[in-house]
Amino acid sequence: MKKETEGTKKKKKNFLSILLRLGLSVALLAYLFSKIDIAATVEILKTANWIFLLYAMVPFGVIHFVLLKRWQVLIQAFELNIPFKNIARFFFIGLFGNLFLPSAIGGDLIKTVGLCRGNSQKAKVVASVLLDRLSGFGGIVLVASISFIFGFRLINDLSILISILLMAAVSIILLLILFNEKLYSFCCLIFSPIPKLKQSIMKMHYDIVLLKGNLTPLFKAVGLSCLSHLLLPLSWYFLALALNQEISLVYFIIFLPLICVASSVPSQGGLGVREAASAFLFAKVGMNSGVAISISLINYLFMVFIGLIAGVVFLSTKAARYHGAETNCESLSTGEGV
Repeated sequence: MKKETEGTKKKKKNFLSILLRLGLSVALLAYLFSKIDIAATVEILKTANWIFLLYAMVPFGVIHFVLLKRWQVLIQAFELNIPFKNIARFFFIGLFGNLFLPSAIGGDLIKTVGLCRGNSQKAKVVASVLLDRLSGFGGIVLVASISFIFGFRLINDLSILISILLMAAVSIILLLILFNEKLYSFCCLIFSPIPKLKQSIMKMHYDIVLLKGNLTPLFKAVGLSCLSHLLLPLSWYFLALALNQEISLVYFIIFLPLICVASSVPSQGGLGVREAASAFLFAKVGMNSGVAISISLINYLFMVFIGLIAGVVFLSTKAARYHGAETNCESLSTGEGV
């Protein structure tokens, strides 16, 4: 009865989380649409160049294979013997989770739980997922910093410089904590009431520190992150061209890292927050807010499309396993294969 009660509480908590995230997304979108000229935006959408929309889908699709390779590089760095098909399977199922699960790290949890199942080196699996996420953030900071240096004269906005500096400061602090045992141990004091969890987290730190002797995989991961954060602006640039917006690519390279960070604010798949950040930033270079929001929403549709494909992969593998288990049961019942 106690387990049922705890399970019910968890379900209610998840349901409330979904409602709050959806509520934030809907409220932001409602506010944004109340501030734009919808009729003018619709006219722009009607004249969209579909060829550029197709162009935009290419780099967006490539991004996910770049990110898959990044995770594989880190998994190999920890000498985890995991078949590529399993890595790919949980990577794409994780994409589905990022869109539709109540937690902002739902996809990471899916990837972690999926690869930890039947694996004795669970701490290394967790470390690979953590470093995968952090190398992504490192790529954002590098791309944003370098592009801002070259594009400062074009934008000359102090608020963007402050945002990039804050991102850089956060990434440096995280690296210091991860690779410094004293700092890491101090931060782990919060888990002292749960000794087993603290021990597991400390073990993960030891696995991460092993990479200090060979930082090549980490550099590769950050490099792949930078590539992904150059491909995404390219996709948005083609979307802008599709909507007859001739905005320099450099603005997309500078703004997209900031938009990606903003979209991590708890909401349903970043919906609403991403659009608000897009409207705010691209207004600085003269783009109509309605067009900026439209570009962001089309990008979100691309994400949903990839996420749904990942969901189909998940369901098909589940169905295949169920069918295999059912076949085995039938064989055992009839005495076949014994």
